[in-house]
Amino acid sequence: MQGFHEVRFPIDISRGARGGPARRTDVVTLASGREQRNARWAQSRRRYDAGYGVKSLDALASVVAFFEERRGRLIGFRWRDPLDWKSCAPSGTPGPFDQPLGVGDGARRAFQLVKRYGAALDPYLRPIRKPVAGSVRIAVGTAELAATAFEVDAASGLLTLAAAPAAGSAVTAGFAFDVPVRFDIDELDIELSAFEAGAIPRIPLLELMD
Repeated sequence: MQGFHEVRFPIDISRGARGGPARRTDVVTLASGREQRNARWAQSRRRYDAGYGVKSLDALASVVAFFEERRGRLIGFRWRDPLDWKSCAPSGTPGPFDQPLGVGDGARRAFQLVKRYGAALDPYLRPIRKPVAGSVRIAVGTAELAATAFEVDAASGLLTLAAAPAAGSAVTAGFAFDVPVRFDIDELDIELSAFEAGAIPRIPLLELMD
């Protein structure tokens, strides 16, 4: 990923942010009143506004420093989505059976971390590119693997097993993860008297796609 720093935006500020996934759908209404709908994006793209998490001048100063080090929109970074940052439910702890990654064929050793949204109708598989180092747990079949039996690239989310799973064996994973984002502005326009009066600064962030 071009121009990316493997550093996380301050978590204490991101907890108060707002935002979430967006999709792009073309909708054409026909003369009959029926609709034709077409998805322009295969994957959702998340947008956030970090300004809602800034509650003090010290927090604001840390955002300015972070912005300057990233050179505005130039360099991407990690962001913890306050709602969606684990392979399990928000109240749970990631476990090795949380998310199916694939099925072994006796030769394949590499699997991409993914998170599944939805159930039987048309689930969406989201590639997880920024797992949190040390958080990943892996199972093959019904047995959890030792940490020495696999490697995970924390910069891409690619899992490599030391041994190929037997044909038909399910590979599953649990993990914490961040979202790769960048600032969506090149200028922070903050007026201190307004901030001290309760105005929320606008600090938009945009998810980076492959």
